[in-house]
Amino acid sequence: MTKPDRVVVFIDYQNTYRSARDVYHNHQVDPHWHGQINPQVLGEHLSQDSPYNRQLHQVRVYRGMPASGRDPKGYGACRKQVAAWNQLPNVTVITRPLQYPNGWPNNCLPGEKPNEKGIDVQLALDMAVMAQRKDYDVGILMSLDTDLRPALEHVAELTRAWGKPRVEVAAWSRPGQQNRRLSLLGSRTVYCHWIDEQTYKSMQDNTSYS
Repeated sequence: MTKPDRVVVFIDYQNTYRSARDVYHNHQVDPHWHGQINPQVLGEHLSQDSPYNRQLHQVRVYRGMPASGRDPKGYGACRKQVAAWNQLPNVTVITRPLQYPNGWPNNCLPGEKPNEKGIDVQLALDMAVMAQRKDYDVGILMSLDTDLRPALEHVAELTRAWGKPRVEVAAWSRPGQQNRRLSLLGSRTVYCHWIDEQTYKSMQDNTSYS
């Protein structure tokens, strides 16, 4: 009997969270936990959303970590969320320190906020290196960040050369709305797992970690 394809899901968490809020929620009135998802449930859905024989191997979640000295409340909330994720059977969490504007929070320029630095590079590097090492048969990327497109292109080139691994993407979907998704440049195509609102609700995490 043929072994199932090993699926690894790569989640750009802040991008996934923000895009869920854009598609399904009202930023002005909905609480901050609307947009949070359970990465294990998301990974299981994506691995099963296929006519092929597949098995979830790993869900890798990438996110920035607030600094304990500059944002103790945010740091504590993030630590609680990461601890909850680490209890899930297939989930691995990768964090990098957030970068803070000079003078943050009271003496920085208006609108300046802490931002993730290097997390997209880490995700892209892991996706490419793990593909080169044949650590997965199917890699599914959940993000809208076009900076990650080179990782998709690299895996797609390996598919052309070896037949595996395959690369796919995932994105939120809502009727009547032009949803965004990552794609490859030129004539090459990459399959997209469109996640509708009902499925999104099944994977929501409405915990207030703060």
